[in-house]
Amino acid sequence: MGNLWSGRFKKDMDEAVKKFNASIEFDKRLYNEDIDGSIAHVKMLAENEIISSDESRIIIKGLETIRIKIESGEIVFDINDEDVHMAIETRLIEEIGDVGKKLHTARSRNDQCQVDLRLYLKKEITKIKEVLIYLEEVILDKAEKYNSDITIGFTHMQHAQPVTIGFMFMSYFQMFKRDIERLDDTFERMNYCPLGSCALAGTTLDIDRHMTSSLLGFNAPTENAMDSVSDRDYSLELLSNASISMMHISRWAEEFVYWNSSEFSYISIDDSYCTGSSIMPQKKNPDMAELLRGKVGRVYGDMMQLFTVMKGTPLAYNKDFQEDKESLFDAVDTWKASILIFANMLEKTEFNLEEINKQLNKGFLNATDIAEHFVKLGIPFREAHSIVGRMVKVCEDNNCDFTELTDKELKQIDERISKELLGDISISACVNNRLSFGGTAPKEVIRQIEVGKAWIREI
Repeated sequence: MGNLWSGRFKKDMDEAVKKFNASIEFDKRLYNEDIDGSIAHVKMLAENEIISSDESRIIIKGLETIRIKIESGEIVFDINDEDVHMAIETRLIEEIGDVGKKLHTARSRNDQCQVDLRLYLKKEITKIKEVLIYLEEVILDKAEKYNSDITIGFTHMQHAQPVTIGFMFMSYFQMFKRDIERLDDTFERMNYCPLGSCALAGTTLDIDRHMTSSLLGFNAPTENAMDSVSDRDYSLELLSNASISMMHISRWAEEFVYWNSSEFSYISIDDSYCTGSSIMPQKKNPDMAELLRGKVGRVYGDMMQLFTVMKGTPLAYNKDFQEDKESLFDAVDTWKASILIFANMLEKTEFNLEEINKQLNKGFLNATDIAEHFVKLGIPFREAHSIVGRMVKVCEDNNCDFTELTDKELKQIDERISKELLGDISISACVNNRLSFGGTAPKEVIRQIEVGKAWIREI
């Protein structure tokens, strides 16, 4: 059988053009969604007496037979099939005869490929959300485990303030929480059915788009047929979501890389997530963290590819739009795999608290807390900031820390301060006193963890 669209043509396609034109090698993964969409469409056609009930039953039985044959490997696609939509329709006609030619009544490949892709992405969003929730659960467990253990908070990669490890974990919890919320928003905007929009202008046949929408689990049919077949915003939005989430993974993976270095030795990554060197037998390389850090570039590229394809395309459908799937599939696959790998690696990574504790007396981590303590004594913050800055300079000149400054040295810095007025400036006191909402005090981190757990239970 020739191409189902070839009636107007005298010549078959050039073989090179046929290969260049075909999308079957990547859109064949949509076969389930294509068959589901066709079954809903046929039920609607029968309900509205556009085809008979008997014809509907024959077509649906044929489609289910084709599904079984695809899954068993009996049907193998090739470039002569052009795309998954034509491949299934061709097989259907071969399977059940001329009645199969009625399947494509009141629809086009333009709306057909759109409903397939939306159905597929809705399933993928559900799967991605599941692995993101798993990652969040790992984060909550780790945050609880290390709730009161102190580490160093950095700004500009310089020692800044002491924080708890649990607090740091909960900062990433918020990032991935936003990723999940963005997925939910995208799902909601995507959850409208384009089937029945046809090529671009709807149809003269008396179809019921609300019925097909309901059968396929959509909120409602899309409003405008022309927009329905040319819209790829939902794909771009999902690619944007993937890029942001992969950036979050990449940021944390970068911290894993330097935390794992000999200079830091803050963490021990499980052997199963590391590799060795082909020449240096002592090496234990954080390759999974590095690879996760790098994967974001791939997803960024996928996003920019589709943005570039869509730029300047006029209404309504253009063949350019065939290029909407490969990068999208790649990004979805990469994102999903990266979340799972990272979550499992995180679960099996432990912090070397003794090594971290060795670093807590470096970098004047309690400087801000001293300034705030002076504020409580009535000294304006800007003056307090200046006083502590001079204290740091004296300590650096004398190779000592704040606790070693004498009353004489403190009075030379500012007449208002003394060792007694410094109060408890231990690192643990600094952490425990940061009780402001969203702060790093263990008591406040426990509240954040409980809020996180409640949020997980509700989604």
